[in-house]
Amino acid sequence: MFARIREDIASVFERDPAARTTWEVLTCYPGLHAVWAHRVSHWLWTHGFKWLARLNSNLARWLTGIEIHPGARIGRRLFIDHGMGVVIGETAEIGDDVTLYQGVTLGGTSWNKGKRHPTLGNNVVVGAGAKVLGPFTVGDGARIGSNAVVVKEVPPGATAVGIPARITRENVPTESMKAMAQKLGFDAYGLTRDMPDPVANAVSAMLAHIQQLDERVTELCRALHRLDSRMPENGLPKLELPEFCSQATKSDE
Repeated sequence: MFARIREDIASVFERDPAARTTWEVLTCYPGLHAVWAHRVSHWLWTHGFKWLARLNSNLARWLTGIEIHPGARIGRRLFIDHGMGVVIGETAEIGDDVTLYQGVTLGGTSWNKGKRHPTLGNNVVVGAGAKVLGPFTVGDGARIGSNAVVVKEVPPGATAVGIPARITRENVPTESMKAMAQKLGFDAYGLTRDMPDPVANAVSAMLAHIQQLDERVTELCRALHRLDSRMPENGLPKLELPEFCSQATKSDE
């Protein structure tokens, strides 16, 4: 149990630059309190104590402003940022490392019994005010833009925006691109070609180009090394970051 709590706290520091101390996160983050309360409610629900489960989840809603049905299945390291007005339905399923912002609804469109709420894969981000409605799947790494209304499946790595939501991007970045973006402190959340930010798009394009150049230079160095062992196998110099990036990297460590 304590290992899971430490894991949850660490996930807050990874995804919220406003988090300063462990004590602050423990006492002032209602998203964490709601998730911890849900674990108790879900245990009660699955062991037949359904009224107690509903009572506990209702108390958690009063305290946090976040409503999670005790029947919902939630993976590891769910981060609910701010959280006020978040609603998660009974048959919703959430994977690992998912991020939900305030006002998000994982709801249903039918009064029928059975599966009627969405399933979110791993590493999904749902923007503030978004509504994901229905028994479909949002694929791993997908992103839902703020205030979008999603009523059909979202492919892995895609971005969905608008009312009703439309798929605007299906581009899963490579691990090396993710690592470089994290090192530079850059993450163009929710940006698409339909909602361009010129600076963000330029940085994104440069990251992709640099990643391709790195791969090509590495291939050339290895080929030269095979011809002459005196040649270095990898001749890439260390990436020198601007001062503000270096400071951000040190503070993260």
